[in-house]
Amino acid sequence: MKFPRWLIAVFLTAATSLFAVDELALRLEPALEAITPDGLLAHIKVLASDEFEGRAPGTKGEELSVKYISDQFKQIGLKPGNPDGTYTQEIPLAGVKSEPAMSFIIGDKTTDLKYPDDFIASSARLQPEIKIDNSDVVFVGYGVVAPEYGWDDYKNVDVRGKTLLMLIGDPPIPDPKDPSKLDEKMFKGKAMTYYGRWTYKYEIAAQKGAAAAVIIHETGSAGYPYSVVKTSWAKENYEIDSPNKNADAVEARCWITLDGAKKLLATCGQDFDTLKKSAITKEFRPVTLKAKAKIDIKQQLRSFKSHIVIGKLEGSDPKLRDEYVIYTAHWDHLGRHPELQGDQISNGAIDNASGVASVIQLAAAFTKLNPPPRRSVLFMATTAEEAGLLGAKYYALHPLYPLEKTLADINIDTVNPWGKTRDIEDLSNNNSTLDDLLEAAAKRNGREMKPNSQPEKGSFYRADHFEFSKRGVPSLYTGGGTDFIGKPPNFGQEKKDDYTAQQYHQVSDEVDPNWDLSGAVQDVDLLFEVGYQVANGDKFPEWKPGSEFKTKRDEMFKK
Repeated sequence: MKFPRWLIAVFLTAATSLFAVDELALRLEPALEAITPDGLLAHIKVLASDEFEGRAPGTKGEELSVKYISDQFKQIGLKPGNPDGTYTQEIPLAGVKSEPAMSFIIGDKTTDLKYPDDFIASSARLQPEIKIDNSDVVFVGYGVVAPEYGWDDYKNVDVRGKTLLMLIGDPPIPDPKDPSKLDEKMFKGKAMTYYGRWTYKYEIAAQKGAAAAVIIHETGSAGYPYSVVKTSWAKENYEIDSPNKNADAVEARCWITLDGAKKLLATCGQDFDTLKKSAITKEFRPVTLKAKAKIDIKQQLRSFKSHIVIGKLEGSDPKLRDEYVIYTAHWDHLGRHPELQGDQISNGAIDNASGVASVIQLAAAFTKLNPPPRRSVLFMATTAEEAGLLGAKYYALHPLYPLEKTLADINIDTVNPWGKTRDIEDLSNNNSTLDDLLEAAAKRNGREMKPNSQPEKGSFYRADHFEFSKRGVPSLYTGGGTDFIGKPPNFGQEKKDDYTAQQYHQVSDEVDPNWDLSGAVQDVDLLFEVGYQVANGDKFPEWKPGSEFKTKRDEMFKK
């Protein structure tokens, strides 16, 4: 016998009254019945099929993905999300395929690095060749300028035209009262801030006028192994095709393996561990190495139009229907890799066919509501997330609906495919009142919202909602729980770790017959409930005091 979800919710909330009916659960039950494991799996199987060739932007995979998602939105009954009457927003992109060479001249010796095993190099500048010759190499620690922490790794040293060697992550400052812990007052302690992300490091290098930025990869600090760097960067990548052809970007963006960096530094008479230790103090100053860099990147360029897919559910309140809640998930993945032996397709089943499947199911659920929510809801499948959140970035810079009238972005990037959990992980770092709504929804459903278990990985800065956050829109981003029902205590974390090590951005991210998507349904249900409450609420979600995004939102409403 199958019990309806509202009845289950009644028992789970029985602490208030054993037989009290949860009114919200009753109201949402017809909609929530549209979100099912079989429904999710059906969409994932299509989007992650070999026919879609890994869903790379500007390929057959994009054409098939955009058509499939658009058709689903039409069948569900969503209106076209673009005010021009279509289901897509055009995104000008350029495909960039790089053939890099890198060497370092130390004294009378030249050391050539092997691509992509030792290093990765590319450029956001849309030009056929990048040439950097005889460039001084300067170690700049973590490459961070953070006035709010009294931190400046550059100390006004002129690095124009130079090649910067820098560490990944935030400076890990020990707590002066307990050196075994990190200082919570500096770079949020264990958590990663935006200063720790590779995107920031390339941005600050460009601002300083450097020719190249070379990040030393360390798995712990980066949050993923070097194999992910290889599969993500050693292929055709994408950039927004801006009018200035991205001439303001740093010329060369590079990664180097930890072993490669240690050997380079040793040849220069420097010790990696000693330099790294010196970089965790405010007194650190850039160290000019006895090396010159030579970087040559030949680039094959192609301009094309990619697409975000957008469906719209019109709000029922004439006074509020011009305000919006957005659900996002990126449809793109890494495409086909002809250089690989055997399987060449990165199908991206979990990352992120599962997220798009969730958004489609959420859209179907919202159409079951009678009446519809007071505000309008947008369902958006973005492009080029894997290339640096480019689709979301373009939308946030060129929104189809005003950001000051956008209440929230709820983003889904991967789901839990291993069964039901007692918890859900909040990857939004408790930044806004959306986190409070999630916590309350979890509690109503007999579950627990837990904080980000690995804040040092910087998950908040690595998915599409971040582009909305940067421009002031509150966002919510969750991860699957780890407290699995009927499983050993360490089951959940082992599954997550195995996925990161063995499947994330690998050809092995495929549909698995052993999946149990009932846990994904649990989580999507909670995100449905949060979005429903925001769309019907009396006030906008807000950033909490101390959030780095609050000022931007406050400025938006002062206009």
